[in-house]
Parts: sequence; C-alpha cells; structure tokens
Amino acid sequence: MASVPVYRWRLAPDGLATRRQLRARGLRPGGQDVAAQIERPRRRRGPLIAYLYSIEQAKPVRPMTPAKWAALAKANAARRTCPQCRTDAGYVIPPTLGMCATCAFPSEQRAA
Repeated sequence: MASVPVYRWRLAPDGLATRRQLRARGLRPGGQDVAAQIERPRRRRGPLIAYLYSIEQAKPVRPMTPAKWAALAKANAARRTCPQCRTDAGYVIPPTLGMCATCAFPSEQRAA
C-alpha cells in the first residue's frame, strides 16, 4: 500500500467512510484502494487505525441469493446441534462446553 493521508480521530474529510460506515449505507468498497486512514490515539499502546474508502467509488452490496441463505441456515443449525446427543439445543452451543447444557451437566438436570 502506497503512503496514504493520515487524519486524526474525527477529523476525516467528507466523502470518505470506513467499511462499517459504507455497510450502513448499503455500500461496499468494491475493490478500490484505501484512500486514507484515521488514527485514534491511546495512552499505553499504539494508535487504533481505521482505513477510509471513497464513498463515490463504492459499489452497492450484493444481494443474498437463495443459495447463500440456505448455506447460512445450515451453518447456524450446525452451531445449535449438540454433537453428543444430536438434538437441536435451541441456542448456539458455547464452544467452551462443546455440547448442550443437558449433556454437559447431567447431574444438575436430574436434580431439578
């Protein structure tokens, strides 16, 4: 990346936006290079850096296709399925447990 202009926090010119700001407007960078960057100073560490893109060169976000919706639904279902008992837990299983609460704590479930 060539040298780009660096602006202080909240002092970027109009017409530039971060990825999140572009997404909020329904846009994406669309392959354009970084136009500038913002630095937010911190006390004991290096500054936070955010890259800025031109709003004029941004492209609209691609719509979700039925295949993408199906893949997303399948991935979310896999996150809810307990590998121990193979049932849908009804919630995303925490990676720290690796299984549903019923399988992780069977003695507590019997007492209740």
